[in-house]
Amino acid sequence: MRATFEHIETSPHLSWTLFVRREPRFAFLWHFHREFELTLITRGMGTRFVGDSVEDYRPGDLTLIGPELPHTYASIGDGQEAVVAQFRRDSFGPGFFDRPEFAEVSALLTRSSRGLRLPAGGAPLAELPGMPPAERTLGLLTTLVRLARDGDAQPLAGAGHRPAPGGRTRDRIDAVIRLLHAEYARPISLDMVAGVAHLTPTATSRFFRRTTGSTITDYLNGVRINAACRMLLETDRRVADIAADCGYPNLSNFNRRFRVVKGMSPREFRARVRIYT
Repeated sequence: MRATFEHIETSPHLSWTLFVRREPRFAFLWHFHREFELTLITRGMGTRFVGDSVEDYRPGDLTLIGPELPHTYASIGDGQEAVVAQFRRDSFGPGFFDRPEFAEVSALLTRSSRGLRLPAGGAPLAELPGMPPAERTLGLLTTLVRLARDGDAQPLAGAGHRPAPGGRTRDRIDAVIRLLHAEYARPISLDMVAGVAHLTPTATSRFFRRTTGSTITDYLNGVRINAACRMLLETDRRVADIAADCGYPNLSNFNRRFRVVKGMSPREFRARVRIYT
């Protein structure tokens, strides 16, 4: 089973990412990213997959997943919710966690290369979304310190499990993904993508598919449709205007692509999903 690379974007107000994932169902999407991911399940139940670990989850389930470790959740029943924090070792500055006062946290982050199941009692993660940005960051650091001192973290993936691509491959795919996310609203040629990958166009296509399990075109369509979904939910703008801002000057093409990805039209998506928000 090939894992898909996920590019994580920070908000304008934080040097890391914090959000509440609230969906009718968590669909199985086997993926990895360069960030650490701290996830607290606050509603719903199902199965958690981390590397070669397969376990049930329910409210109170707390995990710390290390960079490039494939993982996903698949829910049972409707009404799923989780608080998710994603950050890198250098999100708070180069060498931040190498300082002596964070030695315990650094060790915790190192251990998370296999994924860790953590006790949720001492982690006020659910409180962070309601805080101002500075307090959110202090709250995350406090949470990590408490978890590092608890001593009850249990590894998830087996000792022999290998993470997703690293090194030069990771840097190259990250450069390509950054381009697609930054420039999705305008036409993107294969030559543009090959330029940031420092490969020929043909080699770039093969490299991208081998690394992510997706073609560049399919991935770019996914980026554009996800951007359109955010606009459909957060604004009342016309569908045609949203399509144009997401790289689809032709409304019919946008509707067709949207239906392929989401299984419904943009108007149906706006009407159905707003029920849950």
